Amino acid sequence: MECKTFDYLPQEARNIRVEVFVKEQGFEYEFDSFDEKATHIIIFDNNKAVATCRYFNQDGYYLIGRIAVIKEYRGLGLGAKLLEFAKLQIDKLGGKEIRIHAQKRVEGFYIKQGYEAFGETDFDEGCEHVWLRRSIN
Repeated sequence: MECKTFDYLPQEARNIRVEVFVKEQGFEYEFDSFDEKATHIIIFDNNKAVATCRYFNQDGYYLIGRIAVIKEYRGLGLGAKLLEFAKLQIDKLGGKEIRIHAQKRVEGFYIKQGYEAFGETDFDEGCEHVWLRRSIN
């Protein structure tokens, strides 16, 4: 498995996000203007794109989002691998804090990765979300 970064939204990342967020979870507004300024990460298994996320600088911190793993590759630690790879890239850029706006149902996953919840929960397209953060040491 290999992580690759892109300074644009590749079709492979778009396909994964449509599969996971639109088709499986029913979100309608998956793509936004942040895709244009974000760095996108894709994990490839040989030449097959199997997981993706994006990150960008947002008012003094970095926001990681749109973390998605295709169904047949879940449970293999790829979400954690994406987060760690993104953290390393953000550290190289001098980032000091990472934030994630995650679905409440997967909050425990992020806590296991060293993130802590803060602030109020809110709703994105009717789905409860929570803010999480961690410092980069």
